[in-house]
Order: sequence, then structure tokens, then C-alpha cells
Amino acid sequence: MSKKKRLIGLLLATVLCSQSLCAQTRQMGIEELFRLADGQSKSIQTYRTGAEAAREALKAARAQRLPDVNVSLSASYWGNGRLWDRDFGNAMTVDMPHFGNNFALEAQQVIYAGGAISSGIRQAEIGKLLAELDWQKDVQEIRFLLVGHYLNLYKLDNQIRVLEKNVELAEEVIANMKARREQGTVLRNDITRYELQREQLNLQLSRVSDARKIANHWLVTTLHLPEGTEIVPDPSLLERQILTLTEEEWQNMAEANNIDLKQAQTTVRLNEQKVKQERSERLPHISLVAAEHLDGPITIEVPVLDNNFNYWYVGIGVKYNLSSLFKSNNKLKQARLNVRRAQERHQLAQEQVENAVQESYVNFLTAFTDLRTQENSVRLADENYSVTDNRYKNEMALLTDMLDASNMKLTAGLGLVNAHVNILYSYYKMKYITHTL
Repeated sequence: MSKKKRLIGLLLATVLCSQSLCAQTRQMGIEELFRLADGQSKSIQTYRTGAEAAREALKAARAQRLPDVNVSLSASYWGNGRLWDRDFGNAMTVDMPHFGNNFALEAQQVIYAGGAISSGIRQAEIGKLLAELDWQKDVQEIRFLLVGHYLNLYKLDNQIRVLEKNVELAEEVIANMKARREQGTVLRNDITRYELQREQLNLQLSRVSDARKIANHWLVTTLHLPEGTEIVPDPSLLERQILTLTEEEWQNMAEANNIDLKQAQTTVRLNEQKVKQERSERLPHISLVAAEHLDGPITIEVPVLDNNFNYWYVGIGVKYNLSSLFKSNNKLKQARLNVRRAQERHQLAQEQVENAVQESYVNFLTAFTDLRTQENSVRLADENYSVTDNRYKNEMALLTDMLDASNMKLTAGLGLVNAHVNILYSYYKMKYITHTL
């Protein structure tokens, strides 16, 4: 019978695990989080593919410098011809060779196009750079989102621990009160009020646990980890050394690394190249040409000559679009205005980044002030709870005093955890704004 029970238990465990109900705990730090995201995030992969496409576009633009070579070969059946006078009288049939052939090899090498080809290559190079900057920016955004959920997970875990500790404390107080009630020194109503507080703590604990499940699921989904994985933050996270810099140093870091600024600068260069491309439309295009032809029969003679005719030539071709002198004026003005608009957007981006760094730096400093305040609050709340608990046990304090002290202790404990995490979040936000994550 015992063997059957063990077998049934094993089968049940196998079924549960196959349904992803066996959670796999995985402890990881922020660096591992970033490494997994770089390799497995679908969003990052999309932008990586865009950068690869931009590299191929650059290769295609450079290929425009190569000569154009065309080869054609044809064979045909020729019917007999008809010959008339100018008034379509005296018709006669002209015998034709029935087999026709044509072979042509033509090559053309552009030697001057007004800078159009060079400008096209430069635009492709800038397009490749913009695609890579989009990729890098998405990496920074995904990392910052991951940090936010990761730190939230750490905060929720600590809230769970604080709540569980307060639930245990409430259970202990309720047990003591029940013992005192048997002695006739505590009313049933007092116990009920504390039991109500315990239920509120359990409800809050349930809500925090659900919030943790949501944050954990987001991380698991983004990192494409096995379903059912439970991520556990690094317990030494709060011991992490934080880089302390001045606001000026953060501003210099943002100026050198912020991707929005790089994109704005690159867009200015792209529009400058478009101005050059519009100018090239007003210039002549010069190219070297060469051709080899083999045709038959020779139809310019009557009767037709059933022979193959071979000829070749080399030369220089010049093409000039006269209509560009009056058609391209508005396009050129538009291109110049786009340059000015790109420059203005770059200046606006500089202002926005500077303001963002200043605001985040002030919040960063405020987070340290908040931490010191919360540390004092925890110390005072612990002292107050200890004194109130001692007085209540000696029947020198009311139950409401005990409830207030317990709530203060809970609030202070949660506030201290949040203050520690907020410092880390503010630090990583500074790194995100400067795009040095």
C-alpha cells in the first residue's frame, strides 16, 4: 500500500511540474539581468536587426560606385518583308533570312555625378549610425525598465518580510492578550480589535505578494526565462557601492553619452548631406561608356544581307538636366530649412537633457535625506513600541496606544526599505539619463 502511495505521489509531482507549477528559484544580480536582456529581449533583437539592415543599405550605396554592365542576347525568326512605292503601289515580296540574332555588351562608369553618389554613401553611413543609436537607446530603455521591476521586486520582498514579522508580532500580542483575558485583565473587545489589525496585515501581505507575482512575471517574460521561474534579487544589493559625482560631472557625462543628443547631432549631418544631394541635381553627370555589338542579319540594305555585323565603341557621355535649374529651387530651400530645424531640435534636446539631469540629481540627493530620516523614524518607532508594549503589559497604556505604536513601527519599517531602494533607483535613473547603464 505504501508503494502505491509513493507511486501516486511521484506521478502527481510529475504532472504538476509538467504544468509549470514547480517554480524554479533563480537568484540573479543586475549585471546578469542586463546580460540576459541583451541576448534574449525581443525588443533589442528587433533594433539589432534594423542595424544589420542599415549595414546592408550602406553596402548597396557603396556599390553605386561600381560600373553598370549590361549584357543582352536574343535569337529571333524573321518573316519575309514587303516593299511598296511611296503610293503603296507595285508591291513586291523581299526575301529575308529567317534567323536573326543580337548580342550586346554595354558598360558605363560614372566619373562625376555632382557629388550625388558620395552624398548617397554618406547618407547611408549616417543611416547606419542612426540605426545603431536606435539599438543602443533601446538597450538603455529595456535595461532601465528591468532595473525598475527588479528593484520593485526587492522592495516587495522586503515589504513581505516586514509584514510577516509584524503578523508574527500581532500573533504574539494576541496570545498574550488571551492569556491576560483568562486572568480577567483584558476585555474580549480588545482582542477583537487586535485581531482586526492582524487581518488587515494579512490582507496587505496578500496584496504585496500578488504585486510581486506581477513584477516577477514581467521580468521572466522579458528575459524569456522558463515559465514558472521565480527571480530572487541579490541579497547584497543594498551594499552596492554608489558612484558619487557632482552635478557638473553628471552633466558632462550626459553631454558625452546621451543617445538623444547623438541622434540629434547625426540628424543635422544627415540633412546637410541631403542639401548636397539636391545641389548635385544642378550639375552635369559625366561617365565613360563602352559597348560591343554583334547583330545579324543586316537589314539596312535591300536586299537584306544574311551576315553578322560586329561593331564596338568607347567614349564619354555627358548628361545635364536643364529643367533642374528651375525645378529644384524649392527642394533646395526645403533641404536647407530641414537643416535649420534639425539644428534647433539639437539645441532643444540639449536643454531637455540638461533639465532632466538637474532634476534627477536633486531627487538623488533627496533620496539620501529621506534615508536618514527613515533611519531615525525606525529607531524612534522601535523605542516607542518597546516602551508602549512594556507599559501596556503593566496596564499603564491603552490598547489604542499599542495599536498606534504597532502601526508606526510597520510604517517606519516599510519606509526604510523604500528609502534604501529609492536611492538605488535614483542612481540608476541618473545612469539612464546619461545613457551609461
